[in-house]
Amino acid sequence: MLELKKLNFIDFKVGAVKETAEEEFYFEVRLIFPDGTEYIQKKEGYESDEQAMEVRDKVVGQLYAGKYIVYEDLSMKEFLTYWLEEVKRKTMTAASYDGYKNVVYNHLIPYFDGVNLSNIKMSHIRELYNEKIEYSLSVTRLIKTVMNTCMDYAKKNNLVSYNPARGVDLPKHVEKKEYRKRVIDTTKTLNLEQILALVKASEGTPIHMQVLFAVLMGLRRGEINGLKYSDVDYINRTLTVKRQLGRKPNTKKSDMQEGTYTKQEIPPKTRSSVRTLNIPDYVFEEILKERKKYEKNRSRRKKDFNDQDYICCSSYGHPRSMSFHFKPYKKLLKDLGLPDVRWHDLRSTFCTLLLKNDYSPKAVSRMMGHAKEIITLDVYADKAQIIADGVQDMQSFIDDVLPDEGGMYRELTDVSIDTGFLDEKDSYEEHTDVEVSLKIVSEMCEDAV
Repeated sequence: MLELKKLNFIDFKVGAVKETAEEEFYFEVRLIFPDGTEYIQKKEGYESDEQAMEVRDKVVGQLYAGKYIVYEDLSMKEFLTYWLEEVKRKTMTAASYDGYKNVVYNHLIPYFDGVNLSNIKMSHIRELYNEKIEYSLSVTRLIKTVMNTCMDYAKKNNLVSYNPARGVDLPKHVEKKEYRKRVIDTTKTLNLEQILALVKASEGTPIHMQVLFAVLMGLRRGEINGLKYSDVDYINRTLTVKRQLGRKPNTKKSDMQEGTYTKQEIPPKTRSSVRTLNIPDYVFEEILKERKKYEKNRSRRKKDFNDQDYICCSSYGHPRSMSFHFKPYKKLLKDLGLPDVRWHDLRSTFCTLLLKNDYSPKAVSRMMGHAKEIITLDVYADKAQIIADGVQDMQSFIDDVLPDEGGMYRELTDVSIDTGFLDEKDSYEEHTDVEVSLKIVSEMCEDAV
């Protein structure tokens, strides 16, 4: 198995060419790591001093250029296994891991059987896509994602001199997904009137807080279940998302305590998913009410109460499962005559409302916990239609709630979303005051209730 510390060296020394007793020539490459340890590689088997010197000069050039390959004889099987099990597995959910595992073990390792990582060329990647596209388009798209990601890791850690997967597209006859934008299917999101009806109807149900966190703060299902009262800053009225509940990768139900298999604390989906959000006033008040219930139940059931501090929990303190909300949520939609949208579409609804209100895609992306701004635009927004669709719904609320102070916002009829990349130096605050947007929705809820 690879040793990560033998990849990220910070300095190097290349020894002089020497001759062995068997009249063969060699030289040593000494790699130095941040902790001061060294790893010595012996380049040997050269028939002449000139041949060894030629290779040595080439190695020195690669080291200075940052293109030196630490493990030239590393097989794709060894690399992919290490990358999946030792690198990715620690940072992804069980569902994501299962998808990657299927790609790596059932498609990539068999395809690259006997091939070394350092020998992979763009032609290999192109042939891989051509072959797998006949099997499944969706699987091939995931294969492309996996190849780009794992080869980026290999390049970053000096296992290859370049990423051969970058720039290799799927076969031309495959219809490409639209990049940067997608027209919103209004049957899969709720409008403002429907949001208010859902929020009000959810009061008194076991999923009230889950509904609020989903549609008024845009949190993922696992993130909602993992929220704790200790994540709330009661002075600044902010909420920090730092965990989710779900199934740990590569675990069995028999390994877990009964009833906890899908309720394990795991890291958020990506590093960008760790975020601090302003809490809308209405949601904050509901958190305080829920906290009173929590304290009351803890006091009443001192011996049996499972005090883990979860906001969304049973009357005995037990965290909610991933599917707990399903039946009551579907019943609410049916009783209210609302579109039969998925639970995840509540998150989409929240994102859509912000974009309709001309909030910066970059800021919205950070609120949603997306790894990149482009994901928000690709999944949720159509730059041309989204603003026009939202004017009628949002304008009256903006007129009532948002005074025009110093050009804090522009008239919706004049706005458009720029789908180009925003400068990385642009700050969150420079693009939008998301708290104001949340307040809009919050005050609407208060009026309705």
